[in-house]
Amino acid sequence: MTELLQYEFMRRALIAAVLVGLVTPIIGTFLVQRRLALLGDGIGHIALTGVALGLLTSTSPVLTAAVVATAGAIVMELVRVRTRTSGDVALALLFYGGIAGGVLLIGMTPGASNATLTSYLFGSVSTVGEQDIWIVGVLAVGVVAVLAVFGRELFVLCQDEEVARAHGLPVRFLSILLAVTAALTVVIAMRVVGVLMVSALMIVPVAAAQQLSRSFRVTMGLAILIGLLSSLGGLTTAFYSDLSPGATIVLLALAFFCLAVLVGGVLRRLTKRRPPAPLHPVAEGPADTMPQTDRGRVTP
Repeated sequence: MTELLQYEFMRRALIAAVLVGLVTPIIGTFLVQRRLALLGDGIGHIALTGVALGLLTSTSPVLTAAVVATAGAIVMELVRVRTRTSGDVALALLFYGGIAGGVLLIGMTPGASNATLTSYLFGSVSTVGEQDIWIVGVLAVGVVAVLAVFGRELFVLCQDEEVARAHGLPVRFLSILLAVTAALTVVIAMRVVGVLMVSALMIVPVAAAQQLSRSFRVTMGLAILIGLLSSLGGLTTAFYSDLSPGATIVLLALAFFCLAVLVGGVLRRLTKRRPPAPLHPVAEGPADTMPQTDRGRVTP
């Protein structure tokens, strides 16, 4: 580990890996709960157009990717809500339009090559600069701040949109906010795992955590732990084994998922073998299965 910290580019890569491992499972938990697991893929493809635009205009590719991905996420949500185009068709439009636009603009960029395109498609920690770290850090703080303020409302939205609307929550605003937050998360992670695999790091740790817990908060906590272990473990393994960091991180996350499936299966079998707990009388009272609200907020 000491040898790894001797290189400046690896120190920057480790900081980026920590931010990625922390933020991606947080937003991924909400996406999985709302059955939008493929949203990260669609946004990742359109973020490539932003990267290419940054290269073409000689500006920060991460910053332009954040702007373009945010705009694409908003457009996708508006298309899904205001037209008859379903969510999966809107995602497909992002997939095809984003990847085509990115490849076209990179081809028009002087001095760009297939290696430049590959570094953003599959990640390249050696090219993470100090400016990238600052931008990614600010974006990560923004994502965490949004979820800290609107986390309860987003929880209800992801559970049941009709319940959220019945409680007077701004459903359209929250849907767009979730899409924008996911877009920023994709930009945060793309420098480490690449735009083609960023969705895996948003979804796989959450899927692994769900094998061990049904509680929303516990699932998120376990997903963050798995995300951090996958990011740091995969990056370290890639450094010493001369492997692709993005692929190594994703495969390690998949290994955690397989382990969680085995452990979860054992735990469920042990739980079934326990004798049922004695029943206790419950005081009669008015039934209330709706979440409690406070100023429009709903407690998970």
